[in-house]
Amino acid sequence: MMAILSSEMLHATSVAIDGRAVLLEGVSGVGKSDLALRLIDRGGVLVSDDRTLVVRQGDILVARAPDAIRGRIELRGLGIVVMPHVEDVPVALIVRLGGEPQRMPERRQRRLAGIAVPELAFDAFHASTPVKIEWALRQPEATPL
Repeated sequence: MMAILSSEMLHATSVAIDGRAVLLEGVSGVGKSDLALRLIDRGGVLVSDDRTLVVRQGDILVARAPDAIRGRIELRGLGIVVMPHVEDVPVALIVRLGGEPQRMPERRQRRLAGIAVPELAFDAFHASTPVKIEWALRQPEATPL
């Protein structure tokens, strides 16, 4: 019998939007913190920058910051700043950053700590990416025609 993980540490920045966490994943320099800042400017709240701990709580997965970086975000050209944050936010979406998004992507899910989470791919620096993420949260059933 395979044990189910109860938590995982991800190389991801996370932002809460309407009480649901979006995990922004990608290599260093791909724009995780920059995109997070734009989502925060639109009303989101920081959960964690660069590293996010996801923890299984029953049938849900919640996101939180490791103690050492809680309430801090690195903004290139400015440094590390302190900002309001939230913890233990239910994870709703994974966004893989880097490369050009597909016009009509297949629906994808990924398992984290044994929980299936929808996954999309976007370019962090496209002007419309924050709005697309908000739409993905509003219409999780959206699928290509």
